[in-house]
Amino acid sequence: MQAPLSPLAAALGAALAVMAAPAWADNAATLADVTVSATRIDMADQDAPYASEVHTRADIERSAASSLFDYLAQQTSLQITPSYGNRYAPGINMRGYGSTDGYQNVVVTVNGRRLNNIDMVPQLLGAISLADIERIEITKGSGAVLFGDGATAGTIQIYTKPRNGASLETYAGNYGQRGAIATAGLVREKFDLSATLDHGRTGGFSDRDLSGNKDHSEANTWGLTAGVRPIDDLRVELEAGASHIDTRYPDPLSVPQFDANPGMNKGTNYTHQQYETKHWGLGVDYALNEQWKFSARHRDEDKDSAYVPASPTHYRSTSNEVALQFSHQGLVLNAGWQNFDGKRSDATNTTSKKNDGVFVHGQYSVNQLTVSAGVRRERVQYRYAPTAGNALESTERLTSWELGGNYRFNPALSAFASLSSAFQAPDIDRFFAMDWSTWPPTPSFNDFIVPAKSKTLTLGLNHQTERNRLKASVFYARLKNEIYLEPMTWANTNIDQSHKYGLEVQDRFALTPGIAASVNYTWTRAQIDREVESGNTYSGKDLPGVPRHAVVLGLDVRVADQGLLHLSHNWRSTAWAEGDFANANPLRQRIFQSTDVNYRHRFGKNVEAYVGVSNLFDRKNGIWVSGFNTSVYPVNFERTWKLGAKIQF
Repeated sequence: MQAPLSPLAAALGAALAVMAAPAWADNAATLADVTVSATRIDMADQDAPYASEVHTRADIERSAASSLFDYLAQQTSLQITPSYGNRYAPGINMRGYGSTDGYQNVVVTVNGRRLNNIDMVPQLLGAISLADIERIEITKGSGAVLFGDGATAGTIQIYTKPRNGASLETYAGNYGQRGAIATAGLVREKFDLSATLDHGRTGGFSDRDLSGNKDHSEANTWGLTAGVRPIDDLRVELEAGASHIDTRYPDPLSVPQFDANPGMNKGTNYTHQQYETKHWGLGVDYALNEQWKFSARHRDEDKDSAYVPASPTHYRSTSNEVALQFSHQGLVLNAGWQNFDGKRSDATNTTSKKNDGVFVHGQYSVNQLTVSAGVRRERVQYRYAPTAGNALESTERLTSWELGGNYRFNPALSAFASLSSAFQAPDIDRFFAMDWSTWPPTPSFNDFIVPAKSKTLTLGLNHQTERNRLKASVFYARLKNEIYLEPMTWANTNIDQSHKYGLEVQDRFALTPGIAASVNYTWTRAQIDREVESGNTYSGKDLPGVPRHAVVLGLDVRVADQGLLHLSHNWRSTAWAEGDFANANPLRQRIFQSTDVNYRHRFGKNVEAYVGVSNLFDRKNGIWVSGFNTSVYPVNFERTWKLGAKIQF
């Protein structure tokens, strides 16, 4: 087997050979400080009492990624994969929760707006314009107090900020790639206004299906934010947006078909799915005095999802929050109430899940020591109302808590520890099973299943100098009633006991004033301790879909004063195929690897052009799924390129 990192080594060697003493326009050997705010308390990353991974706007610009999916999949420690072919609502594996169900163990927010659905549909990342994102903060093993339901693995918090000025960006590439992004904003002392229009399209990577269509996709998104400060201590914010997503994605292939041609059509029509989503929100922040701050938020979202030509399923959700913050001499307390009321309606039933939670979280800093603690109490109410028959209801009352600490030994070195008790209340689809007495089998109401609970311990070190930023942590998570879909009976149920542990290392270092490199490595084990319902067949086995090793390598080379070359290599080891809880299928998930190269060049202050190549060495990647027959969903199996330009006004 070929050494996994040899393609990157060759690419880096070739790049360095042609770079003759590149120089920075400024002193880029000094790494910028990183701020985190996952606990609603802004602080330096190395002082945080929890594990975090932060990606800034500069990181996003270097990558030349076109979408949030592309950036998260190529540049972060997360394993992001299309959900059964759908890139717009992808699977997310963090800390060994697996690609199949991991997304339900991660809370994803945009400026605090929760993206998690009440059913088994992953978060719709395709409705977020990458152009709007200022910072992505990934917290690992933390977030259960402020975000509640589903933060068992952690959170992905996405932040935007008002922009001043305008820009126009356009790009095109092979396989019908094309896009255009227009942004405009105005920031003044008393108000700000920002708007974004984002269009992206691909023509498809596979052969045409029986209807003559390729697996093309298109996303059109707009967003608007406005803020006004009528008096110095009061800020009112309004945000709104909408997305239309039209995508076709292929069915899985058999292993021989994939090996012969991962882009083949096997004589079927591609799955055709359309999303229509719109949302708006209103927020108020008021400083009562120097110590007390009040905030309130209301958010509203409507979404339709349709598998054409079937009728759409309608989603409606509202959320509210009222919170107080007290700060005085190193002490910060946050307390509040949150609710999320989600409903899904189709031709057969209306099913809802409503969360109401209260929380209190405090943090105290004195000299080199920072300590934090918090607790949350949440009520989850379910209601299933079929068009014919009796309505069913269920209620759960759940508690989460967190403890954390960070000690700064000197300006460069700090250590942190966190302990989190979290929960995942089942989504509404978990109460259904496939009725095999009919053909084709139909879903029928099974029963309300119990929530999953976890306790996670994380220990870590931060070491930061002007030229190097290193973060390393180890974690151990003990779970009870981890939720999963039993692949043989298609019944949703619980794993009685399981555990996960691993190592995470992030390092970014400036080699010279013109060259910087980065490493993001994870080693993860996820094991099933006991599962009685499987007849103990799964007991002692590894959770499928979890690679033990994953690494993202990066290199930035400044070319003269105006050019920047960015190379990255993403590699993941083999794993048991998704659904193979018995660890019995000899056909395992193969190694994933992709090498990407991007070059950006600035012409003056306002014009920039870029060229990028993804999957440079044309690796044939896929997602292996174990069932009655092992199948493969092709992923990132073609070399793609694109050219783009951006003008700022």
